[in-house]
Amino acid sequence: MNYVGKWIFDSIGVRDDSFNLVYLSAEEYLKSPIPSYVDEADEEAVAYEMHERKAAISIVLEVRDDGKVYTFAPISEEATPEQIKAAIEAGEITVVDGMIVGGVADWEMRGDEMWLDSGIEGEVFGEAADPWVKVADSDEYIDYINMRFKKAE
Repeated sequence: MNYVGKWIFDSIGVRDDSFNLVYLSAEEYLKSPIPSYVDEADEEAVAYEMHERKAAISIVLEVRDDGKVYTFAPISEEATPEQIKAAIEAGEITVVDGMIVGGVADWEMRGDEMWLDSGIEGEVFGEAADPWVKVADSDEYIDYINMRFKKAE
């Protein structure tokens, strides 16, 4: 499989009532119940949760042949052109093709599998943890930050 190219949101992994991992499409995710840690009586909290969900389903990955994966996020609709310009000039954000660069990670092929450097450092049972994780599954999705992405047409 050639992973180079743009990848768009397909689904997000959430836990059901039995704590099993299930994947929800964008539509299902937007319609799913508000989590218990969000006070449903607090309109601002609910609005923020929905804003975050809409942002999540708008994330785009770009796998480049230089060994980098770029994560792009939409610019907030509430941001004015002046605010965006000021944030760019201050070095707070980088914008490419109208989207904010959310992160850049290294990737490599190991046999037929795509692996990504998660950047996570630390130890597990006293041994250094390997920051590299397999991100492509047998269904030809990229699994990244609990989301599945499918290759754009």
